[in-house]
Amino acid sequence: MKEQSFIGARIDKWLWAARIFKTRAMAADVCKNGRVTVNGVSVKPSHIVKAGETVSVRKPPIIYSFKILKPIEQRVGAKLIPEIYENVTDSKQYELLEMSKISGFIDRARGTGRPTKKERRSLDAFADPVMFGFSDENDNWEDEE
Repeated sequence: MKEQSFIGARIDKWLWAARIFKTRAMAADVCKNGRVTVNGVSVKPSHIVKAGETVSVRKPPIIYSFKILKPIEQRVGAKLIPEIYENVTDSKQYELLEMSKISGFIDRARGTGRPTKKERRSLDAFADPVMFGFSDENDNWEDEE
């Protein structure tokens, strides 16, 4: 069995092993597209990371930040994640994530097609009272002559 060295690990393998990405291919693609930085510097998938470094991953709409505690290359169980990294993401980023979840149905990406029934109902519930300020009780405007 291969012995794990804790000197360093490839960033793409570490992102996958630390369960930040579902597959190593996804982690490598994100690195290639310049969405991963180590200590503020954009890195390639083959970059070696060491304990104590800070990794920032841009997953729109927010930027996650992690402090590496152990540079591993073998995937571990979810219960062991606190031993692998410390989440140092700014709380403002999580507020931004909540806001995007709440207003997500308003900013539909181009080419996503028509809203689903659930999205349309959410949009109607949000827009009707705010946009028009009318209720069904005040529909007697014709009787006021």
